[in-house]
Amino acid sequence: MMQAVTSIPPFESFYCEHADPVLGYLRRLVGQQAEDVWQETFLKALRGYDRLEHGEHLRAWVFTIATRAAMDVLRGTARDDAARADVDVALLEVPDHDGFDQAAFEEIAYLTHDLPPKERAAVVLRYAYDLHYAEIAEALGSSEEAARAAASSGVRRLRRSHERDA
Repeated sequence: MMQAVTSIPPFESFYCEHADPVLGYLRRLVGQQAEDVWQETFLKALRGYDRLEHGEHLRAWVFTIATRAAMDVLRGTARDDAARADVDVALLEVPDHDGFDQAAFEEIAYLTHDLPPKERAAVVLRYAYDLHYAEIAEALGSSEEAARAAASSGVRRLRRSHERDA
């Protein structure tokens, strides 16, 4: 039995649906460099959009592009403590999207700022964006097991940090 292939929406519709969530995600990952990485993400998406074969998993696809661009930035600035500084709460404003709870997202952003980049990305994608581990794996360029391990390790670090601070 053949499955129906989801058609690809116009790029403008795709952009309007994903621009704000991607920017919010990047602000949590790379702070002040988020807008540059966001522009790079959507330029890469635009360049590859005409080569897509179907419209399935577009959200995971754009988060994959964003995560890889953010990881490149984080690798280049990992030694720079200023790049890991807290992001201003005003930058954390993300419109309610797909039933997304802004307060919960701000809590995750605040809690995850000290995690290593892959763990932070896995935790934010899983618990703020509610992506499945297969989608997180694609975004991180890893296996589903590695994505699950990164999220799990990030949550363990958060628990230890919370217990230490309590």
